[in-house]
Amino acid sequence: MAWPTVVGVVVIGATAGFLGGLFGKGGSAIATPLLGAIGIRPLAAVASPLPSTIPGTIVAAFAYRRAGIMNWRVIRWSALVGVPATVVGAYTTRWIGGGALVSGTELLLVALGLRFLVFPGDPHEIAAVPPAFRTRIVAVALVVGLLSGLLANAGGFLLAPLYVLVLRIPLKQAFGSSLVVAAALAVPGTIVHAALGHIDWTIVALFGGASIPFSSIGARTALRTNAVHLERLYGAGLALIGAGTLALSL
Repeated sequence: MAWPTVVGVVVIGATAGFLGGLFGKGGSAIATPLLGAIGIRPLAAVASPLPSTIPGTIVAAFAYRRAGIMNWRVIRWSALVGVPATVVGAYTTRWIGGGALVSGTELLLVALGLRFLVFPGDPHEIAAVPPAFRTRIVAVALVVGLLSGLLANAGGFLLAPLYVLVLRIPLKQAFGSSLVVAAALAVPGTIVHAALGHIDWTIVALFGGASIPFSSIGARTALRTNAVHLERLYGAGLALIGAGTLALSL
């Protein structure tokens, strides 16, 4: 691997780590189009960020755990349903192209981002537990798990916004919970994509090493940020990431 490419992978890893910690996700959704833009082959650009983000995601999750901001009921049910769904989604990449789904997911990110940006919630409002709470968790985990496995990147970025909008839990709690679930979902996807030969382990080492410290910084930044300001920042970030990755994929 040429030195400019090495530097590019490291910078992308650091950026994805910070944004992943800040927004409650491993950051692979951001990494794939950027890796493709610096010349990484498509399958490696899709699959390699998946194991790369696991250590940084765990580090960021510990910051939320120390702050006591987790919803373990959501985490347990999401992992229980999402992990097997991720395996199914990853394995179907043998037959199903993800191009249309990637574009659709990016458009959904833009829409969700605008929702959080324009209509942030009241941080003092105590959200009521919605009807059929467990059913809603299962539905979110099933959809996100399938997308995470199939796309190896964009699906997991939907966890936090769907936790807020569908399950009605506070944003910071959604971030902390989604980090734990994202790390769990990345494991089976990594195993399947590794078995299919899609992962470049040099990229994993470079990307992962750069992402770990910046994931922690991103998580600590989110925890210190005012809830309304964080929600607006999150909305702007989702919209920009969705629009930017859509533009790069066209």
